[in-house]
Amino acid sequence: MLNPSMTIRLAAVSDADDVWRLVQDFAPTVRPEREAFELTFRALVEASHTLVLVAEQGSGSVVGYLLAHCRATFLANGPVAGVEEVMVAERARRHGVGQALMNGAETWAESKGAAYVSLASRQAGDFYRALAYEDAATFYKKPLTR
Repeated sequence: MLNPSMTIRLAAVSDADDVWRLVQDFAPTVRPEREAFELTFRALVEASHTLVLVAEQGSGSVVGYLLAHCRATFLANGPVAGVEEVMVAERARRHGVGQALMNGAETWAESKGAAYVSLASRQAGDFYRALAYEDAATFYKKPLTR
């Protein structure tokens, strides 16, 4: 259950430092770079086809974020929403924050006319299944050199 002192809201450019702290803890195998984050954060917060939500405690500290996109497709007969990242600070986990962020993404996706919401995750299958998500595909990626 979501703590009543918790708020899920659209991220603002001023949330960059708080979100950056969470991004750094996202996965031990990923090493985000602050300069790249700075270049991307503002653009994502301001993009109409992108959703960046934050979970904020009553004290004003950001304890979670979600990044999602909505894009046109052929096979779904319209747009689909994809959740790219969901991160909740360890101290705030198991208090409904992740669920509230996902609920916010689903509401946003519906408002965009999305046929469905999808995401890829290796870590939290039980969490997503509890939210009625189904295992639908295998995720592949190929790193490209920069």
